[in-house]
Amino acid sequence: MKRDSRLSGVLHCLLHMAELDRPATSEWLAQAMGTNPVVIRRLMAGLRDAGFVASAKGHGGGWVLSCPLEHITLRDIHEAVGAPELLAVGHREESPGCLVEQAVNAALEQAYREAEAVLLARLGAVTLAALARDFHLRLAASGRSLAQVSHAV
Repeated sequence: MKRDSRLSGVLHCLLHMAELDRPATSEWLAQAMGTNPVVIRRLMAGLRDAGFVASAKGHGGGWVLSCPLEHITLRDIHEAVGAPELLAVGHREESPGCLVEQAVNAALEQAYREAEAVLLARLGAVTLAALARDFHLRLAASGRSLAQVSHAV
């Protein structure tokens, strides 16, 4: 089963945007992420609707963050991109006739719900500001400059 990487990808984009002193175009973000600008525009639309980014058209336009990183959690972003499935595991059959498989599904379903609740709580406790601080610590420890590690500069 293919993993859904929207959350990871959009977090990557947002952290790059936080380092810029200008708007980021969909084309630039797509190049940095190795994807198509249409994919970026779809992802950013959910973030715009949630109030996390804004866009401007025309020369000098693009995407900008519209609220402080401290106010945005990873859970907020997860929900803004459509709340994709967090766990890539599932049942062999959703509606089995076999009573054994029904018992297995019931037990697994409870475990999946509990695991997802823990993960969502953790995502709600981590802000984009915390990710940005971690990036800057890693950057300082690496001895490299922002220009050396960023797709932006």
